[in-house]
Order: sequence, then structure tokens, then C-alpha cells
Amino acid sequence: MNKVLQLGLQSSVVQAAKFLLVVVPRRSLRFGSSIVSVRVGGTTSFSKRLMSNATAKSLPLSINNNKGKEMKGSDNDIETMTVQQLRATLRKLGLPVKGLKKELISTLRLHMDSNSPDESSGAEKMEITSSTRSEIVTIKRKTRNREDANEDDCISSEAYGNDHGEKKAKQSTEKNSKVKVSTKEEEASLTISSQVLKTDVMVSSSNQSEPWTVLAHKKPEKDWKAYNPKTMRPPSLPEDTKSVKIMTWNVNGLRALLKLESFSALQLAQREDFDVLCLQETKIQVKDVEEIKKALIDGYDHSFWSCSVSKLGYSGTAIISRIKPLSVRYGTGLSGSDHDMEGRIVTAEFDSFYLINTYIPNSGDGLKRLSYRIEEWDRTLSNYIKELEKSKPVVLTGDLNCAHEEIDIFNPAGNKKSAGFTIEERQSFGENFLDKGFVDTFRKQHPGVVGYTYWGYRSGARKTNRGWRLDYFLVSESIADSVHDSYILPDINGSDHCPIGLILKL
Repeated sequence: MNKVLQLGLQSSVVQAAKFLLVVVPRRSLRFGSSIVSVRVGGTTSFSKRLMSNATAKSLPLSINNNKGKEMKGSDNDIETMTVQQLRATLRKLGLPVKGLKKELISTLRLHMDSNSPDESSGAEKMEITSSTRSEIVTIKRKTRNREDANEDDCISSEAYGNDHGEKKAKQSTEKNSKVKVSTKEEEASLTISSQVLKTDVMVSSSNQSEPWTVLAHKKPEKDWKAYNPKTMRPPSLPEDTKSVKIMTWNVNGLRALLKLESFSALQLAQREDFDVLCLQETKIQVKDVEEIKKALIDGYDHSFWSCSVSKLGYSGTAIISRIKPLSVRYGTGLSGSDHDMEGRIVTAEFDSFYLINTYIPNSGDGLKRLSYRIEEWDRTLSNYIKELEKSKPVVLTGDLNCAHEEIDIFNPAGNKKSAGFTIEERQSFGENFLDKGFVDTFRKQHPGVVGYTYWGYRSGARKTNRGWRLDYFLVSESIADSVHDSYILPDINGSDHCPIGLILKL
């Protein structure tokens, strides 16, 4: 039987504020720290913008437990409870006791969240009470999390449309209208009372606007956390500290990116203020280079492009810099084989390091290029790097097309035979790069953090953060401690990859 709480809205508050009901079939919305799923008679209304979570918190809810019981404790306390203890606690609270331990923990956490007092912001406040006055809106609260479905199992190269930012939905309701929410297990039913609801309020959902902040992994370990650049990046260096800021991005077609109305190269440069930008998978031809150069942002006067000549409109790399390099090389120049025909490497020499921008070949459908990749390409690139390192340290960056560890991919078990996560590729990555003295800067800085840089277009993988970490900054061990920050920018759309960055103290 559903447990009903009556939510009373003071008439003065209703008159002072317009309140929004978001109507979304089987969608999760976050109000503070509580998650609810809302469905109304099959109709759907959801526009394109959502406000930040702070907006939702400005209309705080005070929830009283209908059993009069208050639950206290930390996440660590819950984690250490046995299944028997969890079930006994849930029974006392009148909550469902079926499911695995992680489901019981989820139910208990949700109960604690729903009974913890929210902070007030401003004069407007809605209280949940046991009285009912006029208009009734019934909401059933989820008591367990839904399992993920339809993960993206392999890499795709289809076009991806931007769908991030804020979303807004409007709907007017009349007296005695009811909004019902579906769940899988026993549901706590809430009844919201008010006189008239004219809905025109922004409702935030941090899960939808910033999905990378939610830990998404099929088999996460206990201490893993989701990467959040807002909270995990170090403070800026003092202005008098000499440093260089490098960004790298697989753009999956430069021309297509530049045509997107939602993308602005100028805004990106102004926001990130990078010194050097490395691009992969530009897909431009030699004949296009001069035209592209004319469109470059002022101040970035030095650009170097490597285009595929064996297959036109394929692969391609570039380095765009406001610092003039001492020298530039294209390809490896070591073997004279087909390695250098696809425009996959540009090397720029600066005063204190070499910068190698590379787009490592994908092993392809059916792993048809796996042998070439691990037996020829990786070894050749490794030898090339070690040769350069004899004169100065090396920074290797780009799309390295390998999720090295299980923490680097959403669904490791389902992708062991997928290009980019085969045992052979992962072993080759370790043997040819990491074991030879190169440091994975992001993993060194964030050892237990799940941060992805690629999301397949199928199944809306980016919206649910079901990704891969394929893009890297590897540096010579001699300069690893000079890395101030190695970071990911998951909020930048326009490609199936997002940019990553490196700040190196000189």
C-alpha cells in the first residue's frame, strides 16, 4: 500500500511564485538530492533548456516522514551494513526489503535524502505537511535505481547532434488534476496541495545537464568517483609562473565542426586561453589547408597540417599554436613505410620539449587492422618517441584509440573483443609507452577517477555518460612532476570526442 504524505502549499507562496510541473514519460528528474520519475497520461512536454541545480534549490521542500522516524548516518555507515542489517532497518521504516545489497543501499539513501532538511534560499518556501486543501498532484517516489540498458558496445563514426545545456518545460494544470509516476517496486506516494498551479518555473537536473558528474560504469570499484572538472581541477598557477597550456581534440571532421551554429572556435579560445591546440581526424585534404589557415583565430599564426594522401578526406592531424616552434616534422620518418601516408603524426619542437600530436589507427571492424596496429604502428611510434627523447623530453598527445584499463571504459566486460579494448591493444599500450617511461598524466593525477573522452553516437551514450577514455597526454617521466593539471572538458560538444588539456610548468 502506498504511503501518502500531504504536501501543503501556502496560498501566499502560490500567488507569489509560478510553479512548473515537468511532464516526461519515465524520465528521472532531480529535485535537490531526491530522484523522481514522472508520467502524465502519455503526453510529453520538454523543451531545450534546463537551469542549474541551484535554481531548484531556491524552492526548498521540507519533508516530514509519515512514520515519524528520522534516519541519520553517513554513506560510509550504510556501506558497512550487512544485508540483514539493511533489511531490518528498511522494515522498521516500512520500505521494501527485496533486492541485492546495492539496491537496498540505494533505497535507504533515497529515504535519508528525502528526510534531510533542505536549505532555504530567499523568502519563498514550500512545506510538505499532512493536510490537504484543494488541488491534488500525486507523485510516486522511486525506491530503487533503474539498471542501465543498451550500452554502446563499439565505436561508431556517425554524426552526433548537440543536446546539452538547460531545458525548460511548461504546463498549466487545473484543479484536482493528478500526476502519476511509475516505479518498479513499492513507491512512496506524495500528495501536493495548492489552490491554483500555473506552471512557469525552471526545474533543474544535474544528471541531464552534466551527466559526466554521475559515476557511470558497469562494474565500479568501491572508491571510484566520477570526474568533475568544476571540483577536481587545481587552482590556477600564479601569473609569474612560466607554463604552457596545450589542448587536444579529435574533431571527427573539421569542416563539419566549423559549420555547427552551436560551436564557436573564438569562444573556445577565449574560454580556455590555450597556447597550442592539437587536432585529430580533421578529414581535410591538402588543397583545403590554405583556406582553413585564413579562417584561423587571430594570434594563432603558426599551424601545421598533415593530411592523408592514401585515402582522401580521411584521418588527418594538425597543430595550431601561438608559440612559434623551433622545428616541425610530419610522420615518423623512421621506416619509410605506409605509416606516414595517412596524415597521422605532426611533431613540433619547442624550447624545452617535443610535442607529438598523433591519431593512432583504429583496429577497425572485425579487428582487421589489429595486427598492423600492435605489431607495426605502436612499435614504430614508440621507437620514434624514444629517439626524440634523447635530446629533450616528449609530450605525446592525441586520440590513442585505446582504453587502457577497465576504469577507462563504461562496459569493460562487453567490449573485450571490441577495437580499442582488446587484450592485445591494452598490452601493446603498456609495453610500448608506459613501460618505456611515459606517464599517463590524467591517471597519475586522478588514480581512482572515471573520466571519459569519447561517447559513441548510438544509444545516446553521451547523455548517459557511457563512454571510453581514448584521448591522452603521455609525458616523459623526467617532466611528469612538472604537470600542473591534466584535465577533461566533457561539456564541449561538436564531436563524438571532447577536448582534453594539459598545463605544463616550464
